Amino acid sequence: MLVAIIAAVIAAVIAIVVIAAALAVRSRNTTTSVGAKKDVSELSTVGVGSSPFERRTAAKAAREGEVTVASSESGSSSAKPSDDLTRRFAVLGTTAVAIFGVLSAKLWTMQILGNSAYADAAEQNLYTTVKTPAPRGAIYDTNGVALVANRPSQTVVADPEVADNRDVIRRLSAVLGVPANVVSSRIKDSSAGAQSLRVVADDVRLRDVAFIAEHADAFPGISVEERSTREYPYGALAAHVLGYTSSPSEEQLKQQPDGREILATDVIGSAGVEAYYDSYLSGEHGESKVMVDANGRRISVMSDIKDAKGSDIYLTIDAKAQYVADKALADLIAPRGGVIGTGTGSKGAVVALDVTDGSVLVMASYPTFDPTDFTGGVSTELFDKYMEPEAYAPLNNNVVSGQFMAASTFKAFTSLAGLEYGFATEGSSWNCTGEWDGFGTGDVQKCWKHEGHGTLDLHGGIVNSCDTVFYEIGKAFYDHGPNGTGEISETALQEYLGQFGFGEKTDIDLAGEAVGVIPTPAWKQETFRNRPAEAQFRGGDYTNMIIGQGDVLVTPLQIACAYAGVATGRIMRPHLLKEVKNSAGETVVTYEPQVERTPEVTESHLAYVRDALHGMVQQSHSVGPLFEEIGVDAAGKSGTGEKQNENDTAWFVAYAPYNDPKYVVACVIEQGGGGSDTAAPVVAEVMDALMQSAAGTLNVEVQKVAASPGESIEIAHDSGGRED
Repeated sequence: MLVAIIAAVIAAVIAIVVIAAALAVRSRNTTTSVGAKKDVSELSTVGVGSSPFERRTAAKAAREGEVTVASSESGSSSAKPSDDLTRRFAVLGTTAVAIFGVLSAKLWTMQILGNSAYADAAEQNLYTTVKTPAPRGAIYDTNGVALVANRPSQTVVADPEVADNRDVIRRLSAVLGVPANVVSSRIKDSSAGAQSLRVVADDVRLRDVAFIAEHADAFPGISVEERSTREYPYGALAAHVLGYTSSPSEEQLKQQPDGREILATDVIGSAGVEAYYDSYLSGEHGESKVMVDANGRRISVMSDIKDAKGSDIYLTIDAKAQYVADKALADLIAPRGGVIGTGTGSKGAVVALDVTDGSVLVMASYPTFDPTDFTGGVSTELFDKYMEPEAYAPLNNNVVSGQFMAASTFKAFTSLAGLEYGFATEGSSWNCTGEWDGFGTGDVQKCWKHEGHGTLDLHGGIVNSCDTVFYEIGKAFYDHGPNGTGEISETALQEYLGQFGFGEKTDIDLAGEAVGVIPTPAWKQETFRNRPAEAQFRGGDYTNMIIGQGDVLVTPLQIACAYAGVATGRIMRPHLLKEVKNSAGETVVTYEPQVERTPEVTESHLAYVRDALHGMVQQSHSVGPLFEEIGVDAAGKSGTGEKQNENDTAWFVAYAPYNDPKYVVACVIEQGGGGSDTAAPVVAEVMDALMQSAAGTLNVEVQKVAASPGESIEIAHDSGGRED
């Protein structure tokens, strides 16, 4: 381009010089003509207006050479008219030469200097590269069970120029059962590229494909390709883990991710593992070099590079144990056709971890959805239904995004805090009468057991989940803080709890993780800034927080990770990825376990609390038999969260085997009632499945899990009160 510009400038300079020269010549000729006229005037008296004698004398002188008459070059009146015409032709010729010179220079720049550039432009106009989508990689469980696969889909595609053929559009409409205006708009859609084949319909019936093939003359520019589409063979099984795919949005097409090109014809991960590991799952586009005519129409395919399938993802999920968990939640909450309110609770979650490396073995959330319904785009009707309050948010992953009051599951950590700060010892004891007013304000707080537990030490307080014991510990934190003796900071308790990951993300490999709430004075000031009377952090905030009530919110994943920390003394980062294999079956990525945090806890305190958690399972009249029946020695804790105008939230979390921890399982059922009665049976069932799966004795056939219909009936209110 720069060379062409320079050449054009040179040609212009030459033209200017030539024209200037021509004008100079013309100017000189004009000056000579003026001099000639002057000479003529000087000789005008010769033989004119003189006497006969003078005329004779002049004539004689002329004959004798005494008088010289000016020639045409000196402007003599004897110059011929053709001389002026000659000069005009000279100027015209000079101008023609200049124009010819400019054109020659331009032709030289085009043919010689710009030859390569114009050749490249011509090449680009003649050929174009068309890219085609690639099949995504599959997703497997830890044992190689395919949770997400690809199935062949017969796809009808059209050349772009078919948009101008109304007859073909009408025939396609009749065969495919798609309105003609829809067929036309799909063919006119150039978002995938001007020369790209346009997708008219996918998942076309084989009989329709055969009809088009048999009547090819009636469908010029129409062809059928076998492409792949996402398949979820087990329906809603682990739906919130797997996620779903969709077409890219305009924003995603504009903001291309690093190292990845997204086409309008691609499908991309929109939730779950499909989204988080989209870069692995997406393959490499196929490329075809296509010859086009002057109108941009495809003439022929010059070369073709086949697409490359994406890499396969292997998860840590155990499909059989996952099926047990998904089924247990559905049977508990919505046993009749998936309608919430026909069972116990409104929603729930179960998560199981391998405490040794952080592997997520089970992640179940209810209500749920079928990813198949989102393949190719979810219907407006279903999406709107899922957004209604009575559907209880089927798209929300309650394990990582659900925030629930921690209830008495929190007592394992607040008891460790009490031991650390000396507000409780192994020899401490308290008397529970069922009511407590330690601040002497008249605002009585009750123990869940209204008649009281009597005298208890900390071990007994944990086993029996006595609220009074923990009210005393909470009061001690308040009394030694800024409003009391000032020995500790106003956030000493919160900071200790933070060592177990509360109030922070676990950094699991899924998007949308919630952090929960661990209330602090600053948090309360900000939250209630428009209600100053409620913004002050009081003693009651400590006594509520110490038992996991009040403003405390946690996720089931946080609880599971924190109990893994109690069981082993360290918290591993939870993860779903096991390994990645490329299309050749070679392992290209293997997840390396990472220690997320190591709480600074005195080992003797940990041993004391572990023993109490073990005693809770062994001594509970409802929980003990559950684990005894499956032959598992476990430690754990129940919890029952109270919420105004709703049934209690049921919690249970356990780890096993007690002496050599391997698994931790946590379950929450919102509006489920007592934790020991509602959540503990689910935990025991999932723990049993994990133990049997590890031993190779789990006789479970993984079947398709139904999606929630998005329906519910009024949940019966149970005013029975807390039981743990």
